[in-house]
Amino acid sequence: MKTPTLSAGDRALLAGYDTPTICNVIELFAVRPRHTGYMDGRIRACFPEMPAIVGYASTATIRAAFPKAEGTVYTSLDDQVEAFAALPGPAIVVFQDVDEPTVAATFGEIMCATYQAFGAAGLITSGAARDLDQVRRLGFPAFSNGVNPSHGYSHLVTIHEPVHVGGLAVYTGDLLHADCNGVTSIPTDIASDVAHAAAEFVAAENVILDFLKTGSKDVKGYSEARKECLRLIAELGRRVRAGDASVS
Repeated sequence: MKTPTLSAGDRALLAGYDTPTICNVIELFAVRPRHTGYMDGRIRACFPEMPAIVGYASTATIRAAFPKAEGTVYTSLDDQVEAFAALPGPAIVVFQDVDEPTVAATFGEIMCATYQAFGAAGLITSGAARDLDQVRRLGFPAFSNGVNPSHGYSHLVTIHEPVHVGGLAVYTGDLLHADCNGVTSIPTDIASDVAHAAAEFVAAENVILDFLKTGSKDVKGYSEARKECLRLIAELGRRVRAGDASVS
């Protein structure tokens, strides 16, 4: 696994913006099709009130439909948290539930408290959640496709192998941004530039929002504000695609 290093300051910058803004800024770089790179509506924030998280995927697969088979090699929670050290920053645990359909919860209070204690920023699963009141009290952001009261025969199958969650292929070390709007990946080679371009993108959008706050019903004025916003965004896009270091 070879992941470019992103400074703690840049991670904090990214976390200061909502996930849709990050998606919008990524589009300016034209490094991937606009309909790719993010999870679909099956994955929802368990605690929409919590702020955005930024971190590196620590992937795993899990199942709960039947007990562990004797003599079969499975991984453990100890192995999983130990593997966090291989990441270049805080982990976001990303589970693929391999049961189809989901039969039990992927996580609860004990798992989330463990991940939090070992420095993880949050958890995302294609499976179900439980212990929501307890995990909310921990202040640990989590994302799932639903809720289930039981853990069944829950056991980890693999760690740090590629997974598929919410329509997105996720590899260990992928940089993720998530909030109440959903989850997106950020290409690591442009992550710092995205962090620094976001303020300028927001300022461009504010040209329209500031006009609307005046209460004016002048359609011409509104049209001019929209054109100026689009001009600023287009100019920002030209600069970031050219690698212009003047983006602040």
